[in-house]
Amino acid sequence: MERPFDLLNDSIGKKVLVNLKGGKEVSGELKAFDQHMNLVLSEAVELEGGERKQSLGKVIVRGDNIYYVSA
Repeated sequence: MERPFDLLNDSIGKKVLVNLKGGKEVSGELKAFDQHMNLVLSEAVELEGGERKQSLGKVIVRGDNIYYVSA
Protein backbone atom coordinates (compact mmCIF):
# COMPACT_ATOMS: atom_id res chain seq x y z
CA MET A 1 0.00 0.00 0.00
CA GLU A 2 1.28 3.46 -0.86
CA ARG A 3 1.39 6.27 1.62
CA PRO A 4 -0.12 9.71 0.78
CA PHE A 5 3.30 11.32 0.38
CA ASP A 6 4.36 8.50 -1.97
CA LEU A 7 1.46 9.42 -4.23
CA LEU A 8 2.40 13.10 -4.10
CA ASN A 9 6.03 12.25 -4.82
CA ASP A 10 4.96 10.23 -7.88
CA SER A 11 2.95 13.27 -9.08
CA ILE A 12 5.89 15.72 -9.11
CA GLY A 13 6.28 17.09 -12.61
CA LYS A 14 2.72 16.11 -13.53
CA LYS A 15 -0.50 18.10 -13.74
CA VAL A 16 -2.72 17.85 -10.66
CA LEU A 17 -6.14 19.16 -9.68
CA VAL A 18 -6.42 20.61 -6.16
CA ASN A 19 -9.85 21.08 -4.57
CA LEU A 20 -9.79 23.78 -1.89
CA LYS A 21 -12.01 24.80 0.99
CA GLY A 22 -14.59 27.30 -0.19
CA GLY A 23 -15.24 25.35 -3.40
CA LYS A 24 -12.29 26.65 -5.42
CA GLU A 25 -10.24 24.42 -7.69
CA VAL A 26 -6.70 24.98 -8.92
CA SER A 27 -4.92 22.99 -11.59
CA GLY A 28 -1.20 23.07 -12.34
CA GLU A 29 2.06 21.17 -12.49
CA LEU A 30 3.15 19.92 -9.07
CA LYS A 31 6.71 21.10 -8.42
CA ALA A 32 7.17 20.42 -4.69
CA PHE A 33 5.43 19.70 -1.38
CA ASP A 34 6.36 19.55 2.29
CA GLN A 35 5.33 17.63 5.41
CA HIS A 36 2.35 20.00 5.93
CA MET A 37 1.13 19.21 2.40
CA ASN A 38 1.85 22.76 1.26
CA LEU A 39 2.10 22.48 -2.54
CA VAL A 40 4.05 24.46 -5.12
CA LEU A 41 2.30 24.54 -8.50
CA SER A 42 3.58 26.08 -11.71
CA GLU A 43 1.40 27.20 -14.62
CA ALA A 44 -1.50 27.20 -12.13
CA VAL A 45 -5.01 28.01 -13.28
CA GLU A 46 -8.06 28.70 -11.14
CA LEU A 47 -11.09 26.73 -12.30
CA GLU A 48 -14.78 27.43 -11.83
CA GLY A 49 -17.26 24.75 -12.83
CA GLY A 50 -14.45 22.92 -14.60
CA GLU A 51 -13.78 25.93 -16.82
CA ARG A 52 -10.65 28.11 -16.76
CA LYS A 53 -11.36 31.25 -14.71
CA GLN A 54 -7.94 32.90 -14.48
CA SER A 55 -4.24 32.19 -14.83
CA LEU A 56 -2.25 32.27 -11.58
CA GLY A 57 1.28 31.33 -12.69
CA LYS A 58 3.46 29.88 -9.91
CA VAL A 59 1.64 29.52 -6.58
CA ILE A 60 1.99 27.99 -3.13
CA VAL A 61 -1.17 26.30 -1.88
CA ARG A 62 -1.31 26.03 1.90
CA GLY A 63 -1.95 22.46 3.02
CA ASP A 64 -4.69 23.24 5.54
CA ASN A 65 -6.86 24.65 2.71
CA ILE A 66 -6.82 21.43 0.67
CA TYR A 67 -9.69 18.93 0.55
CA TYR A 68 -8.06 16.66 -2.01
CA VAL A 69 -5.42 16.40 -4.72
CA SER A 70 -6.17 14.44 -7.89
CA ALA A 71 -3.45 13.38 -10.32
